[in-house]
Amino acid sequence: MSDYDFEQWTCPIPLRDSPHVVLGHGGGGKLSAELVEHLFLPAFNNQALSQLGDSAVVEASGRLALSTDSFVVQPRFFPGGNIGELAVYGTVNDVSMSGAVPKFMAVSFILEEGLPIRELGVIVESMARAAERAGVAIVTGDTKVVDKGHGDGVFITTTGIGVIPEGIEIGPDRIRPGDKAILSGTVGDHGMAIMSVREGLGFEAPILSDTAPLNHLIETLLAERIEVRALRDPTRGGLAATLNELAQSSRVGILIDEKAVPIRRAVDSACEMLGMDPFQVANEGKFVALVASSDAEKAVSVLRGFELGENAVVIGEAVSEHPGMVVAKTAIGSSRVVDTQVGEQLPRIC
Repeated sequence: MSDYDFEQWTCPIPLRDSPHVVLGHGGGGKLSAELVEHLFLPAFNNQALSQLGDSAVVEASGRLALSTDSFVVQPRFFPGGNIGELAVYGTVNDVSMSGAVPKFMAVSFILEEGLPIRELGVIVESMARAAERAGVAIVTGDTKVVDKGHGDGVFITTTGIGVIPEGIEIGPDRIRPGDKAILSGTVGDHGMAIMSVREGLGFEAPILSDTAPLNHLIETLLAERIEVRALRDPTRGGLAATLNELAQSSRVGILIDEKAVPIRRAVDSACEMLGMDPFQVANEGKFVALVASSDAEKAVSVLRGFELGENAVVIGEAVSEHPGMVVAKTAIGSSRVVDTQVGEQLPRIC
């Protein structure tokens, strides 16, 4: 949170009279109008939003991909990001995992009475920059305010819409034995960034969240005509949950090389200190792709051409054995089942 200088954010004059969120900001009257006019509209400026209708009218054709998500991360500001950009990138990435090109977003804010307007301003401006980076427009939204003590500052709910290009068919039902599993980068960064703040842990190298938009990487993979069978972003539940979802949905087994999975040293140390499996720790800027074996080398090369994919690597393959299960070859040459956790290992990480 110290990376964000709230003093540098200057409220427009009408908002200075109410430096904190009050119940009236969600009441539909003058305070609500001021919040929209002087904060949301300037930040998310686009033609569809400026109409301020009960719904946004946008141009879209063909097959659409829709995704809805809610963000309740605690703390709201963490090393490498904040709840605002996380909400944008998380939604963009979910839409992209179907092969769609993200286009539009709807955003709903649940604000707690007493939240500083300047803090909300920093979050909103971060969302605007994230949307611009991802190439999406925030075209409609809503704001509600709850009594002090009945929320936790700000919760954000989003809906994303993307257009699936003609000829793109991506899903776990297309996975076949022999397909290669590619991971776009290191695992565990986001979850451990959150935990390092919560637990007050200090490391020689700071752990930063990996929150980032993945749509440009996906679009390039598909433009290169790489045979992508399935895509998933390993958020809650981490790599372990994602691989198990793919194995169970496709009814194939997945065999991975434990040593091949890239993990930053600081993340590995933090997981060891806290007794956590880095395979089960959340990520917010990585994805797993199952691709045809003949395209695996090319796919890795394409991904490494992006800063976000510089650590991309083949970590395993789909196999006909142990359908529905994920098995890892360990560093000592044995094998272990990679299972999912029973409950929530890291609550409120997104």
